Amino acid sequence: MVTEGSRARSNRRVVYETLRRRVLNLELPPGAALSENELAAALGVSRTPVRESLILLAEEGLVQVFPQVGSFVSRVDPQRVADAQFLREAVELAALADLPAEPPADVLAELRENLAAQRKKDIDLEEFFDLDERFHHGLLRLSGHERAWPTVVSAKGHLDRARRLGLHRADSPRLFVRQHAEILEAVAGHDLPAAAETMRTHLREVFADIERIRAEQPELFASNSAAAPVRRNVVVWE
Repeated sequence: MVTEGSRARSNRRVVYETLRRRVLNLELPPGAALSENELAAALGVSRTPVRESLILLAEEGLVQVFPQVGSFVSRVDPQRVADAQFLREAVELAALADLPAEPPADVLAELRENLAAQRKKDIDLEEFFDLDERFHHGLLRLSGHERAWPTVVSAKGHLDRARRLGLHRADSPRLFVRQHAEILEAVAGHDLPAAAETMRTHLREVFADIERIRAEQPELFASNSAAAPVRRNVVVWE
């Protein structure tokens, strides 16, 4: 039996996941003003699940709430990017070190199919980003540590936005696809030192462009100032 309470929890979850996804994919860009009324109208819900979702996003550091001013999408915080990078590198390199002598053949086959999809011409960046996420999750599955992935995902919101900014600047994701191929080849050949070295380089690639993006678009990044932003037009979507 569906109760009013379970329906409300489900509603909040949908709103939270929708808002989080649109923050991470930059549809709601860093610094965007958020209105509970406008968001509720756009999503066809009451203000309550929107308010609760914004609180959850604020706890993740993806939204900032300034009393008597309003709520805003957080700007990309370089320190949070670095912290998430540290966590991700620690987890994924440790997982590689834990690979069995014979990695599961079915997971290797899925990773090869994923890699083939990444190589499609004119691949959409969001499609590539999704494949990239599944590829790295699959690498954790090889060593039986796939349950660590949700922890990594929950910590890397600022990192994901920085990665998307970098991808939007790149001509194509070919470099990342090539690195994925090198990692998979090394894993399949059980050359763990080569896999780890390429993985480390791959995971740090986001920092190659972040300072240049920050210099060109400082409004997207957090500064040392704690001053509240000025509310401008509310960002909504069709």
